[in-house]
This record gives sequence, C-alpha cells and structure tokens, in this order.
Amino acid sequence: MNRPFKRRSLLLNGALGALLLAGAGTAYLTLGEGDGGAAASTRVSQVARGTVTASVSASGSVDSARSRALSFGASGTVTAINVKVGEKVGEGDVLAQLDQTEALENVNVAKANLAAAEEGDTESEKGYASYLQAKNSYNSALRAYQGTVLKAPFAGTVTAVNGTVGGSSSGSSGSSGSSSSAAGGVGGTGAGSSSSASSSSGSGFIEIADTTDLQVQGEFTESDTTKLKVGQAATVSFDALTGTTATGKITAIGLSPATTDNVVKFPATITLDEAPSGVRLGQTATVEIVVAEAADVLYVPSAAVTTAGGQSTVTVVRDGRNVATTVEIGVEGDQGTEIESGLQEGDRVVVASTGASTGQSGQGGMPGGMMRGGGPGGGGAPGGGGGGGRP
Repeated sequence: MNRPFKRRSLLLNGALGALLLAGAGTAYLTLGEGDGGAAASTRVSQVARGTVTASVSASGSVDSARSRALSFGASGTVTAINVKVGEKVGEGDVLAQLDQTEALENVNVAKANLAAAEEGDTESEKGYASYLQAKNSYNSALRAYQGTVLKAPFAGTVTAVNGTVGGSSSGSSGSSGSSSSAAGGVGGTGAGSSSSASSSSGSGFIEIADTTDLQVQGEFTESDTTKLKVGQAATVSFDALTGTTATGKITAIGLSPATTDNVVKFPATITLDEAPSGVRLGQTATVEIVVAEAADVLYVPSAAVTTAGGQSTVTVVRDGRNVATTVEIGVEGDQGTEIESGLQEGDRVVVASTGASTGQSGQGGMPGGMMRGGGPGGGGAPGGGGGGGRP
C-alpha cells in the first residue's frame, strides 16, 4: 500500500539532487581562478619569452610616384592625338599636336624681322633696342610654335586623354616653355621643349603616370604619426588582391593634417620597392608599419598591465593569491607588452578580458601575430615560432 508513495519520494529526491548538481556546476563555471574567486572577466596567463612588435596601420590608395597632367604651350585646334588611355609611351614621344599653320607663319615673320634688325644699326641705343625687341619676338613666336606639340616628359602610361581631334585647346594657363620633373625636363628631348606640365592633381589635355614607380599615401592618426620616421619599412596589402603584399618604406610625412569626423590625421607617403603583378592605380591598400620591436624578451598580454601615474603594475598569482606587482615595461606591442623587470618567465599573471570571448577559460592562450617565440605549455601561438604556445 505504501509503494506508490515511496516511488514518488524517490522521484522527488532524484529531481532535487539533479537541481543541486546543476546549481553547483553553474557556481563553478561562474568562478575563476585566483584569490577569493575572480570573476569570469579575467583569466590567467604565463610570462613568456619571445619578440614583441608594435605597429601602426592606415588605409590609402595606390598612386604613381611620378605623374603629370600635360597641356599644350599654345592655343589652337587639335589636329592629331597619337595615344589612347592605357598605352605605354617613351620619353620624348609625340602625344598630340595642334594646327601649326599660324604659329609657323609667325615664326617666319619674326625670323625675317630679326635678320633685318641684325643687319641694321646695332651700335646706337635705339638700334640695339630694336634688335632686342626683334629677337624677343622671334623667341616668343618660336616657343608658341613648339608649344603646338605635346611630348611625353618620361616613359610611362597614358592615364587620361581630355580632348578630341578637331577640338580646341587653350594651352596651359600662365605657362610658357617647359617645367621640369624629377626625371628631367617636361618638354622632352632637347631645347625645343613642346609641352608644359601642371600639377598632377590638376586636369591636363593628356595625363601620364609611371606605373612602375608606385606609392601609397596613408592617413595616420595624430598619435600614430608621432611614431613614424622617414625610412621605416612598411608592408602593404591590397583589398582587391587577396594574399598579395608588397614591401616599401616611408619617403615623406605630411605636415598639414586633415580632420574627418573630428579625427585628425596626417598623410604619410609609402613608396613601394616593387609593384606586384595586378596592382593598378587607384586600388585601395592597407599599410602596416613596424614602429618598435624587442627580440628575446619577457612579455605578458597587454591587458595584464595597468599603468597609472607613470607606474605600471601586474597582478601575479602567488600561492593562490593575487598580488599586485610593480614592473618596468619596454615595448608596448599590439598584443603583448615587454617586461624589463619585476617578473620572471613562467610567472602566472591575471589578464583582464577585452570583452570578447577567447573560447578558453582559466589559463588562456596569448594572441599571436605581433609576438613571436616560444613559451611554456603546449600548442604554438598563431604567428609564433620556437617552443610551444603560452598557456
């Protein structure tokens, strides 16, 4: 008669036992390692030895280190365009030409007037002044004639043609003769320079760029800019070319910042050592520059270090208790911080969570990439080398 009652008692007791076990398991999972039971927002790692690297990065676009927007040195009607966009040209090649009829007539007239002035009285002041005027008129007419021909200032690729045959050209604004570039005179070969160049940021009749000499202008935050120096090595990756990278170095750091969304950024020019296959002008690129590095040093995760008032401390786990320990730090890397004194290799330190789950509890592995070298424990860290990973 009492068996149903006993069965119900056994079922109830079993259910209560299961609830107690679940509660105990939950309590265990919500407590971390350390003095008094640390919260789940911390983990424990070990002091390891390896290389700490600090870097800064910025985005930019691929541009040519040598480009020109070319305009005629005279006004007139376009009679010939000898190139098209994407065509490679050599230094001195004729790119386009204006109608030369009027310019040639003016040269002939000025030449005859100069000859007459040379045969006249050049001894008196008035005669000599007439001679100089005739000579200047001839030089001006000659420059106008030469300005009807547009030549390539250097070997490169045509990036734009902003005109058509039969259209008119007003020539370059306020310019006569040729201007020079890093590769030599814009006018091409010889004294008979035929074109003038405006800024590469402007729009000329024909635009040309050296696609073998490429650069990227990255926009760096003002704090990152203080760490940059001309000559520093850089690694460049390209959004449109997965897995393709290039090396280069900083060749210029801008002095004038630009402010976007209340963020002040300074430009820095990175010249590529060699342009990888497939890289084109205008492509988006990401630049990464190593600004500090320390090899074969002790380091801890950066989240383990707290700095206030110029003093840095690390919480060390000793005999089951958390002990705040003063340390001297060196290179502050992207993932880890160099420890110059205060800790020994293998010491266990408390690491504050960054908010994202690491997928590990207790003694989690240290992030790789910016720290190389082995540490105690098993399992190599990503990007690392040497002995195992950090527990």
